[in-house]
Amino acid sequence: MEREGGHSTGTRTGPSLATGPGLDTGPSLGTGPVGRPGVGTGASGTTGTGTGARASAARAGEAGPVRGGGALPSGPTAPNRRGRRMPRAVRERHMLDAAVRVFGRQGYRAAAMDDIAELAGVPQPLVHLYLRSKEDLFVACVRREAGALLAAVRGGVRAGDPAERQLRDGLHAFFQHTVRHPEGWAVLHLHARAQGESSADQVVALRTELVGLVTRLIVSAARDAGGASALGRREAVGLAQALVGAAESLAVWAGGDPSVTAREAVSTLMDLTWPGLAPHLSPIPPSPPAPHP
Repeated sequence: MEREGGHSTGTRTGPSLATGPGLDTGPSLGTGPVGRPGVGTGASGTTGTGTGARASAARAGEAGPVRGGGALPSGPTAPNRRGRRMPRAVRERHMLDAAVRVFGRQGYRAAAMDDIAELAGVPQPLVHLYLRSKEDLFVACVRREAGALLAAVRGGVRAGDPAERQLRDGLHAFFQHTVRHPEGWAVLHLHARAQGESSADQVVALRTELVGLVTRLIVSAARDAGGASALGRREAVGLAQALVGAAESLAVWAGGDPSVTAREAVSTLMDLTWPGLAPHLSPIPPSPPAPHP
């Protein structure tokens, strides 16, 4: 993940971002533990709605390569330059890349396995062999995209930074990721909740993780500032829920307007939320001494 200015920071987690219950990481194609998806930068393409890969990268404020960019392999076996067959892991990644693009653009019901297989450059029976069904393929896409988004947010925050800086960096990483991967965000935000319990559960788990991260950040920052006694756990969760919900709405706005940058979305949200959070992250003034009788 790259921070502002395009310098790579890697994935960093600190005490304030301790993880809670993870997303479902059961057997699936191309996924590892939550926050560390096995396919890394091989998720959805970024040809997106109305913008190309270069435009998405520019809007996200990054100079690095865009995940999923470039042409997918063609032909049923997609051999490499030496004539060898494509390794299974690479073929699986291409199938998931193609599936996210098709599901993100067309939705679950309109998406056809033939289209996914053609875009991935593999015969349709191979897709069924690896994933058994369209539903299994969709759930695998949701799981991978959820893990990638969560990893991006965690990786954007530097433990030890001031609370406002951590919050800004986490939000910036969130908006960078959703802007650069519009089809993956569409799968998570628009399609997953409406398509079956398995995929909806993945999105609920993702949101729970994000709310948990923000809650722990707010509580930790308030405690460090001496304001913990003024901020109850329930109030911190409510603040975190409101902030995550607002971030999701702004991600839809940014995804639908190519002129909106990740920094602009962060500034809009911080201008709205920080004045309400700041009093909870400030030291509690000492009580005045009791008047003498």
